[in-house]
Amino acid sequence: MRRLLVLCSSALLVFLVVGCGEGEVASGARVSVYAAAPLCGEARAALREAGGKADDLAVRLVCPLPIQKKGGADLAVAGADARRATEDSSAVAFLEAPSAAAEFTRSIVESADLAWVKAGSGATAMRRVLRALEERGSSTPRSAVLDQVG
Repeated sequence: MRRLLVLCSSALLVFLVVGCGEGEVASGARVSVYAAAPLCGEARAALREAGGKADDLAVRLVCPLPIQKKGGADLAVAGADARRATEDSSAVAFLEAPSAAAEFTRSIVESADLAWVKAGSGATAMRRVLRALEERGSSTPRSAVLDQVG
């Protein structure tokens, strides 16, 4: 019994000293960038230019459905797109085009500590995100993008 107690205590001590690895990202891990429909084409081209990677991370572009309907933006669709990004644990940024829905999605995305980037150019916005990922140092990908771009 004493041996079991010593073993369990030792295991607990190792766990406390080493920690749970928070902040560390495995080489080759995949992160996602969400881009509003008007920015998607340019963002895709910029990502392709970068080889689909930033440093040792694979980057996936997600292009939600367009939010425009007759007479303006469909805020229900815009909100659903923003919530989808916030629920994706691999998401590092949400790229939004200037529109009536922009401020609506901003509040949803920023409340989840996800970088919200309003941009007229999908290529420029994607390059900013990729640069932040490449320069992240010991930060998590999400934190690095939020700190540098968001």
